[in-house]
Amino acid sequence: MNARVHNLQHKPQSHCAVIVAHPDDETLWAGGTMLSYSEVQWTIVTLCRARDSDRAPRFYQACEFYGAEGRMADMDDGPEQVPLPDHEVQETILRLLPSQRYDLILTHGHRGEYTRHLRHEAVSAAVMALCGTRRLHARQILHFAYGDGNGKHLPRPETDADIEIALSDAIWRKKHRIMTETYGFAPDSWEARTIPKQEHYWEFSSHSTT
Repeated sequence: MNARVHNLQHKPQSHCAVIVAHPDDETLWAGGTMLSYSEVQWTIVTLCRARDSDRAPRFYQACEFYGAEGRMADMDDGPEQVPLPDHEVQETILRLLPSQRYDLILTHGHRGEYTRHLRHEAVSAAVMALCGTRRLHARQILHFAYGDGNGKHLPRPETDADIEIALSDAIWRKKHRIMTETYGFAPDSWEARTIPKQEHYWEFSSHSTT
C-alpha cells in the first residue's frame, strides 16, 4: 500500500460509513479499502434502487462480503437526472444511517467520478452540508478521487489525490469478483473495465467535526 495510507483515521472497531448514490458505487470506488480494513465496522448506504428487484439483492450480497450493514433508499434515478431537492437528499442520508457519528466517511467527489452523474454530485454536496451544519459528525471525510477527462477516457484515479491506496492482487481480484459475479457486470462492460487497482481520495478535513 502507498505510504500515505496511514492517514486513514481508523482503529479496530472504528465506525466507518460509505455513502453512495447507487449500489455498486461502493465497490467500484472503495471496495478495496473496505476489504483492506475489514477489522472496522462498515455501514454502506445507497440512495437509489431499493425497489430494483435485480440490483437490491446484489447490493446486500456485496455487503456480506464486506461484513457491512447495508441500507437502501429509492430516490429517483431516471435517465433524465431530474435534480433532487437538497433537503430531501440530506434527510434520506440521515434516515438511512444508523448513527450520526463516525470515525470515517467515504463518499463521492463533488464533481462525481465521471462525466456526468448528478446523483453522485448531490450525495457529495449533501454529506458536506450535513457535516457543515453538525447534523452528521465525522473525524475524517474522504471523497472518491477519480476523473474521466471530461469523457475522454475511462475513470481513473486522480494523481493529485491526498490519499492513495494501492490494492494487492488478492484484494483487487476479490473486488473484481464482486463487480462481475455478485453484481453481474460482463468482463467487457464499462464497469469491469473501469475497476481501479488503486483507490484515491481527497480529504476534506475542514468539513470534519469531532
